[in-house]
Amino acid sequence: MSFPFPPGTDEDTPFFVISVAAQLSGLHAQTLRAYDRLGLVSPGRTSGGGRRYSMRDIVLLREVQRLSQEEGVNLAGIKRIIELENEVGALRAKVQELTEQVASAMAAAEHAAASVHASYRRDLVPVRHETALVVWKPNSKR
Repeated sequence: MSFPFPPGTDEDTPFFVISVAAQLSGLHAQTLRAYDRLGLVSPGRTSGGGRRYSMRDIVLLREVQRLSQEEGVNLAGIKRIIELENEVGALRAKVQELTEQVASAMAAAEHAAASVHASYRRDLVPVRHETALVVWKPNSKR
């Protein structure tokens, strides 16, 4: 669903009152209240305690309805599915963050290694390649 968001808002900004959220999701307002009590969808709250739903909440409500009606999943199962999807999302974000950190560390290590190798090249001196045998006899008198 494409929705033009007001300036300064996005799909996570809660601004739909419960009646509008019910209409957009195709559910009854009492169903939305029940889903809130069960922890399936947690809308934002106004200072007076009124529920405010975001577009992401509306999409989630539709998914809850689909899982319940079309897939036959009970509400406890739907809650677990939502929890696992949220966990997967958080883990994906963490993997992305760590991947970026590793790439940055690798680039820094490569840069440091290149700097060290560049300094070696300036310090090299020519060495004659001759074969010689040196016998060393330590002075045993001290």
